[in-house]
Order: sequence, then C-alpha cells, then structure tokens
Amino acid sequence: MSILEAVGQSQEPVPLKDLTSLLGIDRSNVFRLANTLRERRFLAHPDGRKEYVLGPAAWRLARRYGRSRLIVLCHDHIRALAENTGETAHLGVREGSQVLFLDHHVAEGQMVTVAGQTGQYLPLYNSAHGKALLADCQLNDLKTIFANVALRPATRRTIVTLDRLAAECTKIRDQGIAVDDRETLDEIRCVAAPIRDPEGRIIASVGISAPLTRFPRKRFITAGRQVSAVAKAIGVALAD
Repeated sequence: MSILEAVGQSQEPVPLKDLTSLLGIDRSNVFRLANTLRERRFLAHPDGRKEYVLGPAAWRLARRYGRSRLIVLCHDHIRALAENTGETAHLGVREGSQVLFLDHHVAEGQMVTVAGQTGQYLPLYNSAHGKALLADCQLNDLKTIFANVALRPATRRTIVTLDRLAAECTKIRDQGIAVDDRETLDEIRCVAAPIRDPEGRIIASVGISAPLTRFPRKRFITAGRQVSAVAKAIGVALAD
C-alpha cells in the first residue's frame, strides 16, 4: 500500500531507490513487492523504463470506486429531483463518445413515464446528458472525441455537425443547462446539467426526461432551474 501511495502521489515515474528509502527495507524485497504489483498490473514501467507509474488495474479500481461513491452520493438527489418534478431523473457519465447512465429514479403517480435507463448508453451529441458532459469542449476537443464516430440523425432535429455541436456547447456553458428537444426520440424532451467536482471539472450529468405532452418548451426554464440546483447540490456534497 505504501508503494502504491508513493507512486500515485508522485508527478513523475518513481525509481526503485526512492521506494527502498520509503519502506526502509532492503532493495531485493522492495523489488519483489513492486514486481508483484507490476505483474498484477497495479504498477507499470512507462515506455520500457525501469521506474514505476500506476498501472491499468489501479486506474480501473479507482474508477470503480469513484463511480460507486458517485452513485451512493447522488442517489437521494436523483430521487428527490424525480419526485419534485414528477418525471424520470437520471445520473450520467461520459464513456468515450457515449453517455452511460449510472442511476435513475422514476417518479410515482404518472400514467405515462419515461423508462429508466440505468446501465444503458446514448450518444453524446444528441442527448441532453451527453451535451451537458461536453459543455466545456471546444471544437478541437469534439474532433478528438468523435474522430471515429459518425454523427447520425436519430430524428430530424438531431445535431449532425461538429460546428453546430461546438456552438451548442458554448450555449450550455453560458446557460448552465443542456436540452434534448426531440433529438433522440420524437416523443421525448430532456433537460440536464453538468455536475462539477471541487476543481470545476465536469464529472457527471443530472437531468430529467418527460413525454412531449407533459414537457412544453416553456417548461425548459423551470426544469432547468430545478436540474441546475441539484447539480450544484451534488457538487457541494462532493467537496465535503
């Protein structure tokens, strides 16, 4: 654990001699411990060098922990958003060029509801959650994210060019909310907001989805305020 902490906290690859000094044991035992971690892919040698950096297994573990903590921290907020709006609320994160839904809650008392999508993926470019996750992106960022992805229309309102998507990102940064106005499905509208960590980075999105008959355009303002308030509350909780 001391080895992993030392390597994880260092800005540069860590040589074996530094680990030997840290643990206060002989070099051969430190090498054995570090090599076991490397074989299990918790450590790695960068570019064939002999120093150590965190390996893919460590990053996967950190990612799973981060997402599990995010779900636990956000669940009550998601449920409250659903009940306060009377709609289906979701929590999403970015996976490459897609949004992955980690959690949802469906409000009670509605005859017609949008089904929960926990565990499902949607494209970033035509979903409110996806666009909220892209809010800080410039055109060059979008070109990198969608380098091997065709922007295909799901409906006649879907954004299918990166220039328009970049303009939409600017609008989302200014307004604080993203809208899916029948861009994924003709019968559904959605509003989402980015969730930011204490450093201001977008790490997730929160939003609601509703049938078109219950979500007129004039409701975007009220729904946007509700969703933004929850996103900010989650951001505050992340800082605690």
